[in-house]
Amino acid sequence: MSPELAAVIAVIVIAMAFDYTNGFHDAANAIATSVSTRALTPRVALVMAAIGNFIGAHFGAGVAKTVGSGLVELPTGVASLGVVFAGVFGAIVWNLVTWYFGLPSSSSHALIGGMVGATLAASGTVLWSGILESVILPMILSPLVGFALGYLVMLAVMWLFRRGQPGKLNRGFRWAQTASAAAMSVGHGMQDAAKTIGIIVLALYVGGYQDDAKTIPEWAFWTSATVLALGTYAGGWRIIRTLGRKIIDLRPPEGFAAETVASAVLYFNALVLHAPISTTHTITSAIMGVGATKRLSAVRWGVAGNIVGAWILTFPAAGLIASLVYVVVRPLFT
Repeated sequence: MSPELAAVIAVIVIAMAFDYTNGFHDAANAIATSVSTRALTPRVALVMAAIGNFIGAHFGAGVAKTVGSGLVELPTGVASLGVVFAGVFGAIVWNLVTWYFGLPSSSSHALIGGMVGATLAASGTVLWSGILESVILPMILSPLVGFALGYLVMLAVMWLFRRGQPGKLNRGFRWAQTASAAAMSVGHGMQDAAKTIGIIVLALYVGGYQDDAKTIPEWAFWTSATVLALGTYAGGWRIIRTLGRKIIDLRPPEGFAAETVASAVLYFNALVLHAPISTTHTITSAIMGVGATKRLSAVRWGVAGNIVGAWILTFPAAGLIASLVYVVVRPLFT
């Protein structure tokens, strides 16, 4: 086996490991609200999320191309594969740290931060304009949009059903949450499986196994989708508890509003802008916006502050970890 092939295989394996941690770390994005309102049982919700992620992965080509060619620029060769390996490894470590503490941080920004950190450590080229347009601005805007839309959609729901009987409304919205949770699962697959696909394509390109970083082989869709679905089915109960119970006390109408808003934002960014936004940021901010319609004190701002702190730390922390990993693994990729 040639050194190039061995290095490409190593990067694809570590990318699959990231994909799996992404699944169980971000399972909460799709199902926390449905589980907490008892619209779905935990196992049924996880199966639905896994299937949705698998389906959504096949519609995320635009995001995958952004990750594969729009963020960093690496020369072909084994040394560059070491950069990709370290970047993905850094993202996995940060995913596990935040999962342990039950913090719904962004796997997407961990991956991108890891890639930037490893690239800088290797004196490679970071496409800062791409980072600004495709990462930083969406990172700032998507939570703001999620919060505002969550607030407005929940107000609309409250007004439309203001004369409804609470018991009947809760039963009806539990059924509606089945659809909104499914939509959220597909949106998560569009975003998060696509990022792993982008890493696979980047590895194939710098390893010399394809001529550009935009062509996506069909097996990459199926592999990434399957591993993400398996990770999702494993569940991330620590984060599910944080999203579903600790930010606000969710009822079915609020869960439906939050999931509907978050999935709409994910679809727009994946299909129209091709921007790799954070599903975590989007659903969390939508939940906060929905909760704020009760009263501002209904949102547990201490918990929300811890979550936002993890969001801010994710990009630099994953980058720092990846840069240290690169120093360690560099002799292996020569």
